[in-house]
Amino acid sequence: MKLAVIGLGAMGYQMCSWLNNDFTVTGYDIATEKMEMAAKDGITTASSAQEAVKDTDIVLVAVRNSAQLNDLLYGEGGIASAMRAGSCLLLTSTIGIEAVENVAAQLKTDGIGLIDAPVSGGPARAGKGDLLVVVGAVEKDYNFAKPVLDTMASTLVWVGKTPGKGQAMKTVNQLLCGVHIAAAGEALALAGQLELDQEVVLKALMAGAAESFMLGDRGPRAILASRGEEPEVKSRLDIFVKDMGIVTAAAKAAGMAVPVAAAAEQEYLLGYANGQGAMDDSSVINVVKPEVK
Repeated sequence: MKLAVIGLGAMGYQMCSWLNNDFTVTGYDIATEKMEMAAKDGITTASSAQEAVKDTDIVLVAVRNSAQLNDLLYGEGGIASAMRAGSCLLLTSTIGIEAVENVAAQLKTDGIGLIDAPVSGGPARAGKGDLLVVVGAVEKDYNFAKPVLDTMASTLVWVGKTPGKGQAMKTVNQLLCGVHIAAAGEALALAGQLELDQEVVLKALMAGAAESFMLGDRGPRAILASRGEEPEVKSRLDIFVKDMGIVTAAAKAAGMAVPVAAAAEQEYLLGYANGQGAMDDSSVINVVKPEVK
């Protein structure tokens, strides 16, 4: 099976590298440094996105948002016209339910299937096939892509038989993730204000009922951020500006209130307004942490 991976960012690169062990993979990114790194790691690269997808069975796409996806497919040098009928686009990004449904309808007219397969787990897990992958796709397309999906995922869940259902599931996932990161920041900021040792607090919390993956993963970086240091950026804050916007918009469309998620969204928006968009999302702690005078 021939694959193309378009978008060699933090997640895309790791997925590409892992899939290259088992499949014939061609990678492409607009950033020259990403292409050079891929070539150095033994990944075949292409001179353009259109060249990358030529004669491939599955095109895995890892982009930031729906605007990037639409430009990739239908903008100048778009790949939709270069993909062969009967192939599938495997979308791993979180871009929202309606956006995926619209793209799926467009691709269907060209005989191209859309596998809505947003992923969760982070770059380190992506690089060893240890992701949660939730899929919305028609059965034929799901079965066609299953060898690739199985290679990417330690947990693979087919949540619905139409594109958009994967986005719906990821929206629920991101509600919890976004709230957990914001709550972890608030808790550790409060610990600091109460003159507790934040490292000791984090260790204690992780041993009790308040433990969570996000607290354990983001907590150490949040502590660094609260001290004025800039921790390694493993997940940008502006990603959660996008994702929590998707959450609250989906809830509104469904006629449901999500007040806790809405409050968390405001924290990310405040962080973004304060110039923290490109910082690690753990820096959201500084939205609530009082300034030292």
